[in-house]
Amino acid sequence: MADPGTRPDEVADSDSVSDPISETGERRAALERRLEALIRENRFTIAVVFPVIGAVTLVASAEGLLPRPLAYNPLLILFGTLVMRSPLVVGLLPRVDRRALACLGLVTAYTYAIELVGVRTGWPYGTFEYGIRLGPMLFGEIPLALPLFFVPLVLNAYLLTLLVLGGWSARPLVRIPTAIAAVVAVDLVLDPAAVAIGFWSYVPPGGYYGVPASNYVGWLLSGTVAALLVDRAFDRAALLERVRTCEFVLDDLVSFVVLWGAINVLYGNWLAASVAGLFCLGLFRTERYDRELLLTALPASVGRSRDS
Repeated sequence: MADPGTRPDEVADSDSVSDPISETGERRAALERRLEALIRENRFTIAVVFPVIGAVTLVASAEGLLPRPLAYNPLLILFGTLVMRSPLVVGLLPRVDRRALACLGLVTAYTYAIELVGVRTGWPYGTFEYGIRLGPMLFGEIPLALPLFFVPLVLNAYLLTLLVLGGWSARPLVRIPTAIAAVVAVDLVLDPAAVAIGFWSYVPPGGYYGVPASNYVGWLLSGTVAALLVDRAFDRAALLERVRTCEFVLDDLVSFVVLWGAINVLYGNWLAASVAGLFCLGLFRTERYDRELLLTALPASVGRSRDS
């Protein structure tokens, strides 16, 4: 009720003043809805077409089949990576608050620090060197976009862990070790393929398709720190609900399996390709990737031709 001493025009003015916080929330929600619609309309292109093109161009670059301006073009690599990461980013956006930003910021800082130490000292991954420039290089030694490559891999592994474990994900002693194991398994797929196409190399080469065992000791350390921070970043119940209701949030993991799994197959890295196959089984177990969904995600014209 208005104060008796308040003039009617003052009441009208006060009612017309909107809450800035409310307006910000509405604008954010509207932006999130538009981004989600964009992802849904282009799921097949993002999750399948982009990684297939990426695998072809990267292998062609490694084999000297592309002209110099296109071979290992860092802008194309970064653009393709950003597109393939978009379902994960958009899917998690409604659950990103200050706590999440702080924890993910710590993961980012840790990613830079451990990689810089690794390049300069050989610890904990083993002595390695980059074969190409993955965009601008921080201190001339590590990719500036390194968190774009690493942090989503941890998030994908963690989210898949939540869905696959089901009710067991409520137990930290089950959830955390499983997430760490999933992060290390991601690199069992990534590193052999990356070595094969010349992204980086180890000195001396290791026994697992050129990758030494020390690399996986390093990933066990990195994965542990990153998984613990990611586990602290989000309210687990709210995150799990979002992951269960957002059908495209794991599409970035689909892109990962298609891209790096295909490269491993092309180079005969069969054990690494088999681990990629295990991730496929994990994705199928989430009960969100099947023939019906594939037809839904296909472009409209393709979907109609398949149904006819």
